[in-house]
Amino acid sequence: MAEPTVRTRRLGSELRRLREASGLKLDDVADRVDLPASKVSRVEKAALGIKPADLDKLLDLYEVDDAEKRDALHSFARHGRTRGWWQTYRDVISPAYADLISLEADAADMRSYESTLIPGLLQTSAYARATIRAINMTSTDGEVDALVEVRMARQSVLTRPEPLQLWAVIHEAALRPRVKSAPQMMKEQLQKLLDIARLPHVAIQVLPLEAPPHVGMSGSFTVVGFSETSDLDVALLEHLTSALYVEDAAEVSRYGTAFEHLRAASLPFDESADLIDRVKDSIK
Repeated sequence: MAEPTVRTRRLGSELRRLREASGLKLDDVADRVDLPASKVSRVEKAALGIKPADLDKLLDLYEVDDAEKRDALHSFARHGRTRGWWQTYRDVISPAYADLISLEADAADMRSYESTLIPGLLQTSAYARATIRAINMTSTDGEVDALVEVRMARQSVLTRPEPLQLWAVIHEAALRPRVKSAPQMMKEQLQKLLDIARLPHVAIQVLPLEAPPHVGMSGSFTVVGFSETSDLDVALLEHLTSALYVEDAAEVSRYGTAFEHLRAASLPFDESADLIDRVKDSIK
């Protein structure tokens, strides 16, 4: 059996949490709705998908009235039966990266802290190509081309009819050009940040170099949200060869609090834009 995606696991864990909060055991559920206890157990363990009608039975039993939450859980359930555009690139993207793209596709909001790079959803193709080539090290030119295409395609979540709400905190170090031989690339990248920050659903703040010690010193992270409640939020920590998804609600909440601390320590929006503009103009 294929490894369950983070959304399948999130659906199962949330259904288990809702059942336990209702004071019901698996046999109790089987007695009240036309679903075998073994099937409910396998759904909760992310070992089996669930049909929309069966999911509604469970949500009704657990008295979930929040329409946004129900929609989010149905989105999680649908993912197991649909192929996203990113499946075309399955030969070059890892399962963890595919998970991230699938999360972005249905997410309502993302809060991202980056300490050394411009966030992927805000990158130009030239900047993406340079960073992908450096980080992936052994990728062929064709693989790099494909990964750049993926990164650019991901950005469509910011221009869809109901766009992703993105709040990015970027450390000032990430704005400073490292590639002396390609100043124009970095100038264009910083200009893109200025342009995209004008969108009403995108917020960009810069954490200045002179900021005192802060929680972001532990590394970059992203919190992905799916509704007005935080019950379904997922935190992502990316590493060189893997990605860690944090799904426990209490731990995800800590990342949400960490982001609030970083946001408070960062420059206000106007001052952040001014700093980005000054750095851009200083590049020769």
